Amino acid sequence: MTLDPTEHTIPELGPKIKDIDDVSELEEILQKEHRGENRQGAIALIQSRIDKFSEDDEDDDDGEIDLAGMSVADVGNAVRDLDEVADLEALLEQEETGEDRDSVKRLIESRIDSVQGSDEDADEDAEEVAAQTPEEKYPELDHPTADKKHVRALDGGDYQDMWVYCETQQGELIDVSKEMLGKARQLMDTYNDDYDADEKVVAVVIGEDVEDLAEETIAYGADVAVYTDDPTLSRFRLKPFTEVFCDMARGAGHEFGREDRADEEWHDYDEPRYTVFPATNNGRDLSATVQAELDSGLASDCSDLYIEESMISNPAKTGKPGEKVEFQRVFHMKRPDFSGFEYSTILCLDKPDREFHPQGASVIPGSFELPDPDPEREGEVVEHELPLDESWLDVEVTEFDQLDDGVDLTGREVIVALGRGIGSDPTKGIELGLDLVDAFDDADLGLSRGVITASYEFDSHVAGYVTEERQIGESGQVVEPPIYIAVGISGAVQHKVGMDESDTIIAINTDTDADIVDFSDYFIEGDLFEVLPMLTEAIESGQMDVKAIADGGEVADD
Repeated sequence: MTLDPTEHTIPELGPKIKDIDDVSELEEILQKEHRGENRQGAIALIQSRIDKFSEDDEDDDDGEIDLAGMSVADVGNAVRDLDEVADLEALLEQEETGEDRDSVKRLIESRIDSVQGSDEDADEDAEEVAAQTPEEKYPELDHPTADKKHVRALDGGDYQDMWVYCETQQGELIDVSKEMLGKARQLMDTYNDDYDADEKVVAVVIGEDVEDLAEETIAYGADVAVYTDDPTLSRFRLKPFTEVFCDMARGAGHEFGREDRADEEWHDYDEPRYTVFPATNNGRDLSATVQAELDSGLASDCSDLYIEESMISNPAKTGKPGEKVEFQRVFHMKRPDFSGFEYSTILCLDKPDREFHPQGASVIPGSFELPDPDPEREGEVVEHELPLDESWLDVEVTEFDQLDDGVDLTGREVIVALGRGIGSDPTKGIELGLDLVDAFDDADLGLSRGVITASYEFDSHVAGYVTEERQIGESGQVVEPPIYIAVGISGAVQHKVGMDESDTIIAINTDTDADIVDFSDYFIEGDLFEVLPMLTEAIESGQMDVKAIADGGEVADD
């Protein structure tokens, strides 16, 4: 049976079609999407798969590349395996007489330069690439796109320590702040052993009445806690928090720092080596503006971090075409990518003529274990005094409301998570999920992103449960309960990163090929509208009678 794309979200669709190589079947899937939800993202995804095999067929026929209609990305994939300058020059001429796209021409020219550089290096040592200004590199352009007006990068800067922004709410450190401190402690302990160094974990706390919270960060792994305490910072505001953090980060005598910044023994360097922020609403905003002001890069929504060497061959980073260079002390920042079924590891590397520090990341809450505090740990607590410029406070918080009850799914014994499988009767699906939740002593309801973003209509008595607060996954909460019951959830990687550390995962789905089968402990094949009432009744009566497909495809009676 041909895949029905309308039964899947766009992130779920990628893994489903990645192994389909029959163009006719793909075209039939495309027509189903046109007749169904007609989503532009899904159409583009399916069409790109069709184009891949259509282009492969054309290449197999004559071995020539026709650039007409190819995207820049497609051209990049096509030319990266070409090693003959003559072939590349022919493609360049084809583009100039055809669509004449500057981006495509630069891509081909770059490949020509790379190939020629490799050929020259075969006979002599590689010479460093001379840095060029955008005007020198692209003299034909009036306004080179690479000509940045905002530059805060250092030349020969001194970078040390890992800085952790510790977000607070209701006068307490939030859990992800503690999680990041624990991970930073592990990373820097290993770093100091590997590089025979003595670099620190620095906790940053900004707000009102936060001195005690700064001291608390020492117990969770910080060597130094630096804080700014001001009544005007009682509520998060992006501009002043950004200015305060960057002023803290820049050492005395910094080229772009405050002239009257005093020398401090604990901060005898220019900028942090690494910065880590929580991937919360406020943390995402702050991480972007801080890293931009410090003129470096940011890997957002990471699920793992580690530090090690990395061999790099990109001449833009090495300055030596055809030669590999080992970069030391590289922050590896792992995150789920946009395809929905793979991970990417982001590196923030210096260039020969440009330094990129601090290397920064934001971390998905729940990605790391919550450490136990050590009240006996000793560290240094430093108050950072900075006069707040009135221009930073143009936005004034005049009034705010606090929700009576937030939704915190962490710490629950059981989570019942509902996915797009409830789509045929969304209200009934929520009702059945809540019935199952009520059958347990300590359980709560979670939702996949598919339910949150779908245009389902819910009756008023359950609509209040369908909120982003209950979303589990990459852009929601990360949970690891003893029992996780995934109902009508396919198991895309965005959802998986939010729950795959659960002790026992029970999946209920009609699709035996769903991705979640591969990482669930028990799989119940069946219609959730039939299975959930039976499961609820069995739990309430204390007599379970569930036939599940367990590991290895065996049938288990529990």
